[in-house]
Amino acid sequence: MPQPPTTITDELGIALSNLADSATGVLTPTLRLGVTGLSRAGKTIFITALVHNLLTQGRLPGFGPLADGRFIGARLAEYPDATIPRFAYEQHLAALSANPPIWPESTRRISQLRLVLKFQSAKWWGGMTGPATLNLDIVDYPGEWLLDLPLLGLGFAEWSTEALERARQPGHADEAAEFLAALDQTDISKDANDPDAERLASTFTTYLRRSREHGALSTLPPGRFLLPGDLEGSPALTFAPLPPLAGKRTGSLHAMLENRYEAYKAQVVRPFFRDHFARLDRQVVLVDTLRALNTGPAAVNDLETALTSVLSCFRQGDANPLLRPFSRRIDRILFAATKADHVHHTSHDRLEAILNRLVANARKRAIFAGAETKSIAMAGIRATSEGTIREGADTLPTLVGTPIDGEVLDGATYDGKTEIALFPGDLPARPDSLFENGSPVALNFLRFTPPQKLERNASGDVVLPHIRLDRALDYLIGDWMA
Repeated sequence: MPQPPTTITDELGIALSNLADSATGVLTPTLRLGVTGLSRAGKTIFITALVHNLLTQGRLPGFGPLADGRFIGARLAEYPDATIPRFAYEQHLAALSANPPIWPESTRRISQLRLVLKFQSAKWWGGMTGPATLNLDIVDYPGEWLLDLPLLGLGFAEWSTEALERARQPGHADEAAEFLAALDQTDISKDANDPDAERLASTFTTYLRRSREHGALSTLPPGRFLLPGDLEGSPALTFAPLPPLAGKRTGSLHAMLENRYEAYKAQVVRPFFRDHFARLDRQVVLVDTLRALNTGPAAVNDLETALTSVLSCFRQGDANPLLRPFSRRIDRILFAATKADHVHHTSHDRLEAILNRLVANARKRAIFAGAETKSIAMAGIRATSEGTIREGADTLPTLVGTPIDGEVLDGATYDGKTEIALFPGDLPARPDSLFENGSPVALNFLRFTPPQKLERNASGDVVLPHIRLDRALDYLIGDWMA
């Protein structure tokens, strides 16, 4: 699938925005880092941990500038765009540091944050020019919104055909039943009216929500139906896919919903692409691989479809320094399988191999365009430790942690206070087996609370344990701080 089509006006707006970014960064270069992932992938946790570790110079042995002693420090700064909500770093850190600690709320809208990084360059002229400075702009947005970008290339009839075909598949019978029944009971050729439009949109949204709960991701567009932000209740989110109508006329319900679909693309999706997505330099794609594995092969295949669709929309390629003031490209993409702390470290290589299989098509496209890619198994904040248990003559590797209140496994319901030792199971050695018909991977998958007792460093700052956050950070910004 090609990148979303853009108009001359779009390209002019993108160029002017990039030029404005460049003008403000004449003395201090700016790197725009996009962070996305589909629902529950851990975006908020990743950004909070990244920011906190840079501000406190945390335990980041794999982050080159810090390991080399060249990283001087970081501070939060005012973001230049006052119209975009600020990422609530302090509130999220407070939730993680509370007694008892809780996970912060998930990403529900776009937000941004600027960090000013000061470091000593390793280049030969670094000793003569003194410390260098880099603005790191972090852009956080729901992955569900990304799923909307392919809609820019689809008319209402094409989108409706695809959406209705998916809804009528046997695997979606339970989720889509209410919406399909409402559609069958509606005369789409009659005069337009809001009650019918609202009823169809409501039942369609319920279908999308149920699909997400059962691991289906490629069925989600329009993504704002699930995460509307400040558009909740607006006419722009009050439409649904419809079957073709012969002799359609102006003023019909069909025409009304088609117009709203086109307005959604023009007034919601296109500005998001133009004003935010097309201005990124680097991109992190967080993937909740384990959740799909635990659901079954259909969810794994659906995740692959969703990722391929999303990543095809990236403006990727080798960034030309001469054109960068007018046109930015994503020249590095990090694919991160999150929640690596939910399996034993002996399975991390297999988790990365599974992620590589999921993003294989997207990776080929990126490499062909001239962008670099990397895959990693990581946890922005580690919620478990590791141990062993004896089972007969065998010694099994375990995870030690506190399951979230209400989690259930083997008939036991946990209270959010009791620490347990759990054998998580083994990931398959052959990733292709996950895309074949069969049963879900036999994982003992539980959601855990944040670490119950956080260490503090010599300055009194909390220490957030992680898995490979330092390597992720080095890949994403290390070269800019060389």
